[in-house]
Amino acid sequence: MSDRRVVLAALVLCACPGLAGAGLPKRPNLVVVMADDMGYGDASCYGNTAFQTPHLDRLAAEGLRFTDFHSSGSVCSPTRAGLLTGRYQQRAGIPGVINADPKVNRHHGLMPLEVTFAELLRAEGYRTAVFGKWHLGYQKRFNPIHHGFERFRGYVSGNVDYISHFDRMGIADWWDGDRLVPEPGYSTHLITRHAVRFIKQHADRSGKKPFCLYVAHECPHSPYQGPKDRPVRGPGRTKPKKMSRKDIKATYGRMMTEMDRGVGAIATALKDAGIADRTLVLFFSDNGANRNGRNGPLRGFKGSVWEGGHRVPAIAWWPGTISPGRKTSTLVTTLDVMPTLIELAGGRLPDGHRLDGVSLVNVLTGNEMNVRKPGRRTLFWAFGQRAAVRRGDWKLVVGHLPAEGVGLYNLKGDLGERTNLAASEPERVKALQAALSAWRIDVARGATRQKAQAK
Repeated sequence: MSDRRVVLAALVLCACPGLAGAGLPKRPNLVVVMADDMGYGDASCYGNTAFQTPHLDRLAAEGLRFTDFHSSGSVCSPTRAGLLTGRYQQRAGIPGVINADPKVNRHHGLMPLEVTFAELLRAEGYRTAVFGKWHLGYQKRFNPIHHGFERFRGYVSGNVDYISHFDRMGIADWWDGDRLVPEPGYSTHLITRHAVRFIKQHADRSGKKPFCLYVAHECPHSPYQGPKDRPVRGPGRTKPKKMSRKDIKATYGRMMTEMDRGVGAIATALKDAGIADRTLVLFFSDNGANRNGRNGPLRGFKGSVWEGGHRVPAIAWWPGTISPGRKTSTLVTTLDVMPTLIELAGGRLPDGHRLDGVSLVNVLTGNEMNVRKPGRRTLFWAFGQRAAVRRGDWKLVVGHLPAEGVGLYNLKGDLGERTNLAASEPERVKALQAALSAWRIDVARGATRQKAQAK
């Protein structure tokens, strides 16, 4: 038995908190849909009036909408590492973006030591698949099929041409498992098509053969291309023509429309298969929007630790279990997804394997009296020299204000982070700075290390 199998076998010794008496369907199907660079204000159910997202709006109306949901990172790879492992990306060995350029860190990836929710669910008999963006390693040893996913169709880089599927280095990037397989079509449509096909193939009304489906959309990440546009990348052609702000905005809306329809197609497939009441669907974004998207009232954009970099739209849909039209202001992070899925599956959490997320089952079911109070939870964000600490309504921001040094904001009355209260709250600043320093030491201690690039 390989070392990997020994580790996974040992995990079954530590049971996840049970759901006895909760009245939930046992071992539900689990669908995680993640947008790429979608801002807090990009969906019409979050206030966007420039274009409509009727299918996301319907899920929100029929389910639960989050108003204080955060990605663990403010860029792509880190959030994905945290999502899959339930651990801060710094602890999981992916503190920054894995770059397509071989001269940077193309050799990095999610190391085998890290345990993903797909591996744990597969050990419990779940069928597992991921369609869309991976961005956790370019080398075949980092492929999703080596991290618990039975099926993978999509791309491994940070973004591809939506039509030609070439990455920004001019390299073809569309895979079936660990085989490079060209497939014509608009990437958003292909991702949806494979997701719907997987649902139809594995729908089981008895609940005896559940599945976990991870749908990682490219939309609305650049390059900005609608389904009728021409390719902008190919062999030896990597830089798209410059677009006007007006054209980008118009294309952005068309891209969002196609992804929204894809979400609707997934919900319809679940209903048609008669398994919607046995399936949890979670939708959210991997980070905030860049300057071409909409972050609503939030300050900052993707790559920053302002709220606009990591507070994202999020919806949970589970007919018959989640009451329609609910809204929650509970503080939540993408790190919480992994332990939530494992608890719902009645699965096992790694014994002695440090997790940073907490289960959201009580939030989903409306039993929020048993959820850790926001004031008792401290969350951290770090990207380069920028960092932030959130405790209750208070947030400390470091690295964005060279003149002032640090920023302290009370988000309850200042969601836009406009009024710096650091000067009037020195003790609070000191406490949060100490928490940040302790966290940096904690995640560095025992963090998974990347192997040096072979020369």
